Amino acid sequence: MTAVDVPQLVAQAREGRPRAVARLISLVEGASPQLREVMAALAPLTGGAYVVGLTGSPGVGKSTSTSALVSAYRTAGKRVGVLAVDPSSPFSGGALLGDRVRMSDHASDPGVYIRSMATRGHLGGLAWAAPQAIRVLDAAGCDVILVETVGVGQSEVEIASQADTSVVLLAPGMGDGIQAAKAGILEIGDVYVVNKADRDGADATARELNHMLGLGEARGRHDWRPPIVKTVAARGQGIDEVVEALEKHRAWMDERGVLAERRAARAAREVETIAVTALRARMADVHGDAQLGALATRVAEGDLDPYAAADALLASLTEA
Repeated sequence: MTAVDVPQLVAQAREGRPRAVARLISLVEGASPQLREVMAALAPLTGGAYVVGLTGSPGVGKSTSTSALVSAYRTAGKRVGVLAVDPSSPFSGGALLGDRVRMSDHASDPGVYIRSMATRGHLGGLAWAAPQAIRVLDAAGCDVILVETVGVGQSEVEIASQADTSVVLLAPGMGDGIQAAKAGILEIGDVYVVNKADRDGADATARELNHMLGLGEARGRHDWRPPIVKTVAARGQGIDEVVEALEKHRAWMDERGVLAERRAARAAREVETIAVTALRARMADVHGDAQLGALATRVAEGDLDPYAAADALLASLTEA
């Protein structure tokens, strides 16, 4: 891969040039040898963007809701970045659906940057490169970053660890009322949105969700209680109320120091992930090594337990 002039690329991204932003995210996705240089250059420029995650089951209208939120924030004069995470194609490894098709209304707006990212087999509803891509959009001057996950199930809740505010979308007639009684995705929301509220059953879905939230953890008088907003995103109905709920949650977090805590926890997970990835790479270097083979043989023969073998292998990595 041809080396790039990272300082120049970052400067161009700060000027709002979409090609520079795209190149930086491509360096992230491709795990470029210059990735460390890119992250070092971006670090002092980050921390200004408000990151909103949107998640929910397939078909609830995440892309339509994201597009409607982009319109609302642009009307307010905000620069908006969108990371739309799609399932990976089993053939090319690229994003299978391409949410940019469903957000074509914003394609020519210089104040909006939209990027589809493939999960590439990563579980949790996000792409593995999402945290670094968020940093790129933050450094590029986006005021708001909307991260739309793939259609997720109950256990795929990674967005809660990457966003400042998590929005969980539901729709009537899709079994979400039953899902509300179960642990998982419906426990991570800071704001809940019942989309397609013009359909029968929307009020019942909202009532059941409100009931389940009431059965959750005991909340103090000053604790955040997630609001439930009904929308028809395809017509823009209720979107202003969603933005209002998001701004109230942001103000609540700022007032109590919760936002800083969440961002510190997010940074800790990012550092841990990078360290674990580096460790796995070193493990790959010794895979097939005589020591690993000898340890595996001893474990298979019952002469050594796997924990002791792992300790020995880690010790060898530390010494290397």
